[in-house]
Amino acid sequence: MRHFEFDYDLTWYCFILDPDLGILGRYGGRDASGPDDRNLLKGLRFAMDMALKNRGKGVAPPSGKPVRAEDYPAAKKHNGCIHCHNIKEFQRADQLALGNFDRNALWAYPPIDNLGMVLDVDQGNRLTKVNPGSAAADLGLAKGDVLLTLNDRPIHSFADASFVLHKHLAGPIEIQWTRGTLAMKGQLLPKGDWRKSNITWRPSMLDILPGVPFAGEDLTAPEKARLGIPKNLPAFRQGDLVHAKLKEAGFRAGDIVVGIVGPRIEGNMEDFLAFVRRNYLIGDKIRFRVIREAKEIELELGLR
Repeated sequence: MRHFEFDYDLTWYCFILDPDLGILGRYGGRDASGPDDRNLLKGLRFAMDMALKNRGKGVAPPSGKPVRAEDYPAAKKHNGCIHCHNIKEFQRADQLALGNFDRNALWAYPPIDNLGMVLDVDQGNRLTKVNPGSAAADLGLAKGDVLLTLNDRPIHSFADASFVLHKHLAGPIEIQWTRGTLAMKGQLLPKGDWRKSNITWRPSMLDILPGVPFAGEDLTAPEKARLGIPKNLPAFRQGDLVHAKLKEAGFRAGDIVVGIVGPRIEGNMEDFLAFVRRNYLIGDKIRFRVIREAKEIELELGLR
């Protein structure tokens, strides 16, 4: 596993190897949009063809004793088959036991989209879109550009790119690309929490992602207007059936949830609850902003 390191939550993934088991390239990967949205036979063929051109440049296997999934202490308590996603669970359990769990590590294998680039699924190094205001746009990348390398590693697929970004924790990212016959290079400067994305699809996260037991309906535009709530901000009324966890925290039927203390959230009720699930873990506490009888109050809820 030290050599064949990959995103253990995926549906499908492959390594393109030379005869000595050196890694020439990778193919596979996904995000919250769907399990196979990034995978096409044409894209796999392109990645394989490009890897052949890099023969002799593969990442050689490390020396020393191999690391296996069974070697994790937490694996000794596991019954049944070990699935890929279990490896992430073993790693996290061992880190928690040792007291060195890094919460930021949850945002593993960030999609290159987080830097403002969308890769072609057929030709995995060609940009089909560059988002305005992104790190890619700031550097001058444009639709149709072809990536050559990120941090000196060849890029032929979404998997190649996400692996490089997974290993890159901070600072500028070296990039080389072409525009027609013109070779270009520079440094991408990631912005904000660039590694973060929707991780609720990951099987390895199911035991630590919280449930958010609100149930109700979004306020209508006129209702928002009467309360002075901007139309782009969430506001929803808790229904008559109030979950026991909410009752314990002081929530009542008819309460209007309008936000949380801290970050600003835009969208509707679904967007609001998805934000909480993506950004908090079981055990965290959140102070919710609630309107009750025309007055705003705050209620704290411990996530479970």
